[in-house]
Amino acid sequence: MTTTDITRALDDLLFAPDPDLPLDEAVARHFTPDYRQRTNGVWSDRAGFVEHIAKLRSLVREGRVEVHDELRDGTRYADRHTVTVTKHDGHTSRIEVYLFAELAADGRFERVEETTLLLSGDEDDRNLGSIR
Repeated sequence: MTTTDITRALDDLLFAPDPDLPLDEAVARHFTPDYRQRTNGVWSDRAGFVEHIAKLRSLVREGRVEVHDELRDGTRYADRHTVTVTKHDGHTSRIEVYLFAELAADGRFERVEETTLLLSGDEDDRNLGSIR
């Protein structure tokens, strides 16, 4: 399996999903079965992450990821990226993300810890990184 990165993962999950690929299979492509994520100090397990992505899919019409910095060192991965999302209601938000991750031996994300910063958009979108 090819080592994943944030752009490939978010494209498969949200921004350019294959309509024939179920959400669970898209998640399995980039995240291990024991995946855990901490966003702005709140931990979730893989089931919580899937719930989060399903909620985002219901809100987001389109989006893109712009990676500013990306580092790899063995199983360690870190990046700083900006996510721009346009919701079905037409509102657009930009969120900067600082992400630190552990990759499994097969190249998938095993653990992600991230902090988000709303750069522009609705104040309600401040919680998009953890909405369920």
